[in-house]
Amino acid sequence: MVPSRKGLARILYAARYSVFGLRHAWKQEAAFRQEIILCAVLLPVVLMANVSGLERAMLFGTAILVIIVELLNSALEAVVDRIGLEFHPLSGSAKDMGSAAVLVSLVLMAGVWLCILL
Repeated sequence: MVPSRKGLARILYAARYSVFGLRHAWKQEAAFRQEIILCAVLLPVVLMANVSGLERAMLFGTAILVIIVELLNSALEAVVDRIGLEFHPLSGSAKDMGSAAVLVSLVLMAGVWLCILL
């Protein structure tokens, strides 16, 4: 399919759909809401911490990475559910691996935060 919009118009439409995706995640995904709240609580810590700019970027970046991975996991789960709700080992594996990716990103975040702040 050839996009009908080009340049700034395409970017604005893409941003609009991104906002729709964020809104849907907020309304439908409890884990996404919890991770956004976690980031909102931790953001002041990042801003007040006596750390270098690079360390601040790592603290903030790992928190945002968790949000990104959660969005991708939610998208993966939606696609798997769209294909069919009956149990299939590959569908279960796909969902489990998406969940594992979120867990790994959370462990990475915790490790970075502990290493920098302690």
